[in-house]
Amino acid sequence: MKKNRPCSGHYVPLKPRPLTQGMTVDQIIESSMFSFNAGSFRKACELFANHVVQEKVRIGVSLAGALVPAGIGRSCLIPLIKAGMVDWIVSTGANLYHDLHLMLGYEFHEGSAKADDEKLRENSIIRIYDIFLDYDALLDTDTFVRETLRRERLNTAISSSADIHAILGREIIRIKPELKDESLLAVAYEAGVPVHTSSPADSSIGMNIAALMLEDAPLPMDTHQDINEVTSYVYDIKKRGGKSAVLLLGGGSPKNFVLQTEPHIQEVLGLPESGHDFFIQFTDARPDTGGLSGATPSEAVSWGKVNPASLSKSIVSYGDCSLMLPFFISYVLNKAKPRSSSGLYEKRDKLVNQLKNDYREIGNYKKR
Repeated sequence: MKKNRPCSGHYVPLKPRPLTQGMTVDQIIESSMFSFNAGSFRKACELFANHVVQEKVRIGVSLAGALVPAGIGRSCLIPLIKAGMVDWIVSTGANLYHDLHLMLGYEFHEGSAKADDEKLRENSIIRIYDIFLDYDALLDTDTFVRETLRRERLNTAISSSADIHAILGREIIRIKPELKDESLLAVAYEAGVPVHTSSPADSSIGMNIAALMLEDAPLPMDTHQDINEVTSYVYDIKKRGGKSAVLLLGGGSPKNFVLQTEPHIQEVLGLPESGHDFFIQFTDARPDTGGLSGATPSEAVSWGKVNPASLSKSIVSYGDCSLMLPFFISYVLNKAKPRSSSGLYEKRDKLVNQLKNDYREIGNYKKR
């Protein structure tokens, strides 16, 4: 006789099925991933495919680590953007800088983490763990960035880092149209997906912008405008009765920049809001060290970053993004229907003005 268990509704039987030849990625995930990190990974896949990819959900993605050099940009992020499943991005500048090398004829190569770095330096090879790149790629990419921005700063209104990345994406399409579908920046530009960086000065793109200042050719970019722009994406969809989702790939500054949109709305601007509605993070960072990279969704609730009513829609899966992302994206593309692009890049001024007007009418502005 079966015993009556308290909260029996929470008991879901684990029913793994034998793996067979020819199974798709989604079939494997649904057949064999039930517990521990495998279980959280499956739940993240199902949450994103079944609930996040909806027309009234706005999806922000943070991108940390060296994922673009590892091939994740081309293999995973570009297909996700093309399927309309990314509305806005915050990335380290390094990922975006490394996106440019292919356009200039350089490829990353499989190397060895045990290589002699002194010899690599002598042979003009740089190393990212087990990835090798010709040092000349850096020099040519630096030249490309400076020449492009030196010229386009006179033709384009630049307010935030999203404008810098749009300029570079547009230039890729102009000079290498045959390669545009292999560039994260070019694909994002064509889809109208704004790409921000939380620390513009902390990358080679930032160093080249600094060089333009020494040439007395500074760019009129205000990094604080990035704060208001990304916040306006979240505020707009929530004001219209939609939901906000965050997909956090790694941690670091991009994760915080995506999440701080809610404290900016609630704490600083004084506008009514309750936090992001969906939270999915893939990370290898531990929460017990106290760092932001490993901070959990429940901790984020205390800051107002995540809606407390949405903790059941918040998942952290621990592991290496370079390993998990190909399976995650494959699952999502197999299970979810593509969406139309929200085209936020061209809507930024309108959305920021809406944020500004509400701040002045009902927010903390009136308390000054």
